[in-house]
Amino acid sequence: MSNNEIIQVDLGARAYDIVIGQGLLANSVSYLETVISFPCFIIADSNIPENYIADLKKSIGNEEHTHVIKVPSGESSKSFSGLEKLLDDVFSYNPERKATLIALGGGVVGDLTGFAASVLLRGVNFIQVPTTLLSQVDSSVGGKTGVNNRFGKNLVGSFYQPRLVLIDIDVLNSLSHREFLAGYAEVVKYGLINDYEFFGWLEANIDRVVAKEPDALKYIIAKSCAAKADIVAKDEKEGGVRALLNLGHTFGHALEQQMGYDGSLVHGEAVAIGMIFAFCLAKELGYTSDDDIKRVKEHLAKSGLPISPNQIKENWDVDQLVAAMAKDKKVVDGKLVFILPKAIGDCFIEKGVDSKIIRATIQSFLSNSDT
Repeated sequence: MSNNEIIQVDLGARAYDIVIGQGLLANSVSYLETVISFPCFIIADSNIPENYIADLKKSIGNEEHTHVIKVPSGESSKSFSGLEKLLDDVFSYNPERKATLIALGGGVVGDLTGFAASVLLRGVNFIQVPTTLLSQVDSSVGGKTGVNNRFGKNLVGSFYQPRLVLIDIDVLNSLSHREFLAGYAEVVKYGLINDYEFFGWLEANIDRVVAKEPDALKYIIAKSCAAKADIVAKDEKEGGVRALLNLGHTFGHALEQQMGYDGSLVHGEAVAIGMIFAFCLAKELGYTSDDDIKRVKEHLAKSGLPISPNQIKENWDVDQLVAAMAKDKKVVDGKLVFILPKAIGDCFIEKGVDSKIIRATIQSFLSNSDT
């Protein structure tokens, strides 16, 4: 247990720990016992291996009052119908307000479970046990919860912080290579927004990361979580600096929406492409250099991530992409807000980018053969 790394999200009375280590699923009694109350509901992705559930139940240690509810894998579960089904399943056990919901899975299960916890009996305990790299370094930390609707991703939700985040790096060994890389895009994001040295470390150690060397994984997860915890502590509800965490997401979400969340483009891949777009847009606005764009492209490509929408499909509709971006949650007074780089490791919030420049950059981005 002493080898575990603990990072605190400092939110005063609602502060909580992020615990990072190996073998945590079956060996987290000392962390769980201080925050858990019963009845307890493990909300698990339907693809989660049964031994993960068994290990977590072992750590919880109260089998009689611990129930497992499985949620269908995939983005379609993050919907009003998925939320209603989950709440009905929990209510079938006649829960009390001291109930605890534990999300065991990736970002879909984490977002859905967190939102359910925020509205169940007007708010119950919530614990995150993320099992994908993407959810470990991003969605499990910070209290953003929600579901999608036909107008876009995460448009209905709440800020609702967990009591604890348990990150067992051993579970990453069961991830597909594609899922792992999708999470790596969010790791790169932290280097790009405000940590030039971390980006340099990633460039030098990408082979170790892709090989899932435990020390490398623990380092990148701890570094990412610490970066996000620091930003969330300063700006819990995204009134300012927290928006930096959305680098690449405005364009990325538009790509996801246009693909219909059908699995042909996963979130991390969309973010990778979106970050390249942000650098290209920044270049058009006179902020960043061709050299920085080249470095980011080369690193993401070397990791195995896509760097152009044309790697996903051809013949994108520029009008539809612009329309999707206009529905982004970060729109203020009808104007798009972008997270843009001045350089690698130095991003800022840009409000009110001229729509003509956005459209022209999209057209150039889609037609540029070297992306």
